[in-house]
Amino acid sequence: MAAGLGLLLLVSLLAGVTLGAAGVGTGDVFRFLWAGLTGGTVAAADGPAYTIVWEIRLPRVVLGAVVGAGLASVGVAVQAMVRNALADPFVLGISSGAAVGANAVILLGVFAGLGVWALSVSAFASALAAMALVYAAARTPRGLTPLRLILTGTALAYGFEAVTTVMVFGAARGEAARSAMMWLLGSLGGATWTQVPIAAVTVTLGWVWLRRRAEALNALAMGDETAAALGVPPTVLRRELFLVTAAVTGTVVAVSGAIGFVGLMVPHLVRMVAGADHRRVLVLAPLAGAVLLVWADLLSRLLLAPAELPVGVITAVVGVPAFLLLMRRGTRPLGGR
Repeated sequence: MAAGLGLLLLVSLLAGVTLGAAGVGTGDVFRFLWAGLTGGTVAAADGPAYTIVWEIRLPRVVLGAVVGAGLASVGVAVQAMVRNALADPFVLGISSGAAVGANAVILLGVFAGLGVWALSVSAFASALAAMALVYAAARTPRGLTPLRLILTGTALAYGFEAVTTVMVFGAARGEAARSAMMWLLGSLGGATWTQVPIAAVTVTLGWVWLRRRAEALNALAMGDETAAALGVPPTVLRRELFLVTAAVTGTVVAVSGAIGFVGLMVPHLVRMVAGADHRRVLVLAPLAGAVLLVWADLLSRLLLAPAELPVGVITAVVGVPAFLLLMRRGTRPLGGR
């Protein structure tokens, strides 16, 4: 199954680079990719087409795959952390916190001196601030509990969204407000090669840590008492999970905006096919999330070409009916094998 998803991901990446509003032939696409990978040269007349393929489409589809994999991995972790199958990476309020920082750049010009890095830096910094606030408000002398995490994250998310709404409505320029709404619904339109390494490294490190803790996640998903009986300290593990999920979520949200349903839906789909063992789920979910987001982004580019839809709109259109269908059919429990 992992090999099949890996092959499907490769096909999806090639489709994402080949298809688009600008008509670049398939043969030319492969020629440009080979030139870019090997350091070859292209004719001056092919310069604009090469730029479209190598500088615009390729980093976009690669970043989409990275973000999809990160959201799916974190979705698995969050659902185990709070023992709630309806949880997703944004339930902790980190996404809404990142939105405050991003919109401060778009609408108010904060961190303008950082140039192209202003949006990512501000979104990530505000995501970390939101994480610290949620952690401080949810923590008790007994540690972090699932219920307090969900309630605190949800409540603070509403507060962050209110701040963002005030900023959007108070924007003096209509185009800035439109850009802010585009970011709030998720978009990969601003993807660049400089963003890919940071997101890829963070997602990879987060995934490696989660994969190494797969057995502990199995125990935690079955309840704190069971986890403790199996030698897994639930409070310590939940604190570590909170930090890892916050770092990964803050990073991917900073480069792509708030893309919903990937972290909620993909873990359910994988459990239906592969069972609930996190050793398997954490191998398949990132691949499935990457495939889903690459195709969602491709549809967002093609449906109203040359205009673009926010990719979060596509994931919602696909995710809502799929999730309702999953609920009718029933889903696998979070723990077990």
